[in-house]
Amino acid sequence: MYRKFKKYLIRAFSQLKSRNIQALLCMDFILLPLALFTSVLLRLGGNWDHKLDHHLWLFLALPLWTIPIFIYFGLYRAVLKYFDEKVVAIVFFGVSLSVLILVNVIHFGQIYSFPKTSIIIFWIFALAYIGGTRLVLRGILRNFSSSNKTNVAIYGAGTAGVQICMVLQNGREYNPIAFFDDDKTKWGSTIKGVTVHNPIYLNRIIKSNNIHQLLLAIPSATNSRRREIINLIEPLSIQIKTLPGMSDLISGQVTINDIKEVEIEDLLGREEIPANIELLQNNILDKVVLVTGAGGSIGTELSRQIAALYPRLLILFDASEFALYTIDRQLKLNFPNIPKIDILGSVTDKALVESVIKNYKVNTIYHAAAYKHVPIVEFNPISGIKNNVIGTYVVAASAMKYNVDTMVLISTDKAVRPTNIMGASKRMAEMVLQAFNSKSTHTIFTMVRFGNVLGSSGSVVPLFREQIKHGGPLTVTHPKIIRFFMTIPEAVELVIQASNMAEGGEVFVLDMGEPVKIVDLATRMIHLSGFNLKNATNPDGDIEIKFTGLRPGEKLYEELLIGNNPTKTEHPRIMKANEEFLEYDILEQQIDNLSQSLRIYNTELAIQTLKELVTDYCTVQDFE
Repeated sequence: MYRKFKKYLIRAFSQLKSRNIQALLCMDFILLPLALFTSVLLRLGGNWDHKLDHHLWLFLALPLWTIPIFIYFGLYRAVLKYFDEKVVAIVFFGVSLSVLILVNVIHFGQIYSFPKTSIIIFWIFALAYIGGTRLVLRGILRNFSSSNKTNVAIYGAGTAGVQICMVLQNGREYNPIAFFDDDKTKWGSTIKGVTVHNPIYLNRIIKSNNIHQLLLAIPSATNSRRREIINLIEPLSIQIKTLPGMSDLISGQVTINDIKEVEIEDLLGREEIPANIELLQNNILDKVVLVTGAGGSIGTELSRQIAALYPRLLILFDASEFALYTIDRQLKLNFPNIPKIDILGSVTDKALVESVIKNYKVNTIYHAAAYKHVPIVEFNPISGIKNNVIGTYVVAASAMKYNVDTMVLISTDKAVRPTNIMGASKRMAEMVLQAFNSKSTHTIFTMVRFGNVLGSSGSVVPLFREQIKHGGPLTVTHPKIIRFFMTIPEAVELVIQASNMAEGGEVFVLDMGEPVKIVDLATRMIHLSGFNLKNATNPDGDIEIKFTGLRPGEKLYEELLIGNNPTKTEHPRIMKANEEFLEYDILEQQIDNLSQSLRIYNTELAIQTLKELVTDYCTVQDFE
């Protein structure tokens, strides 16, 4: 008994250390007698019965048993700013127990002059005084703390929206002002003190309440619905942030860390088509798989998706030590049980490539190693041609020599009627595989061609994001330039499926969707970051777009097909084309000529040989 009492005293004193709690304690010492006094006075019709003068000690003694009850239940442990339903329950049970004690004190003390019905009134007044004052104080504190917060609105008044609203209200950064939701039944209702509005009033409510950010809390919405909502909000030039998809919120708990910037994928991404598991696994499951350029944008995603399909061994091949280290660390973290090895070196190193393929008995090769930045390759043609053409030739020759089952080249839309050395070298790489396939009796050589992927190294999206961060301007080469875009995960998933449909020599072309005007992309990114476009019609805007002129080797639009005879495949987003190519014997002789010019660093001869082999290669000036 003594230990329990000692423990209670320690808990009581520990709760009373804070000055805020001491202030609440003093307030309750005043409010409790006041509640009893007003209840008696109300019961007596406003006329005080002087017979009660001898029992004034009862009013003063009331806090002496009520306060310890509150301490025991933990009322003073509750942070006033976060006053919630649990605190309401503590007040209810504490006051009710105090009333029971008061009844017993009056009964056993034989205080017959005390009006018994006033005790019921006291119970109501005490609940109102103790609970009500805390609610008022909580409101004052929240209003005071929210004055330095960023006003935000939340689109989506479902479970995720309500949870994030609670998180924000309890935090120090954001002040939720309004909900918007598509559900008509929620319009006009209040959730956690925040009103739910019809989305058609977005503009008016955002402006009238000085809202600076809007959070998309619609994790279960489809990609198309998310795009519709973003398209509705984008012209308002308000910064938009979002919560991840439902699969990432499966635990049902939303935290402040779940809020992220709206990615451009939310604007350009398409509805996912479920992958064909058989097509994904055929060349990977229980196979030795080699990925060249494994540390690049496409190579990294290839490595991740391949690791998820349980290869017998995954070989990561890259010329960059840091890139190789980075992807190796990612795979160790996410796929610790997948056997893998790292090979540091160039695909132009014949001895190294042959050694890897021979010693590890490689079954499948995904050849993603390439120099792909157009202006850089244009100014470094020898390095670009050597890596993209000779590297591909070395890997293909080794694949055929040691009976690799399948080799897949990751190609680009810039290989179609190229106007730059990078595109011409990639078209030449395609021709290398086509020629090897014509001679091969075992290895299947195939290639997959697609356009820009969002977020890749050299992509315009991270460039724009960085320029916005520094206040602009956003640099666009030409007002009419357009590009195809696809997310890296979708592109890689389609590449893997296409490779499993290969019969040899064909070019698989991915459906990239509709092309996007780069200037429109830049404008939308400015708006989604919460800024206004600065131009002739809006000179007071925040960020301008500057046109810098086409870069060397760059053209206004890209193509995916050389001919006009693509055929459908079993996948709705993968087409197949069979294009003209050089015979193997001719190709081998030309590769020797090209190699010789590269060895002596004869740039003019190397480019001339490339033009003779890629007959539709022409400069931008010729193209226009």
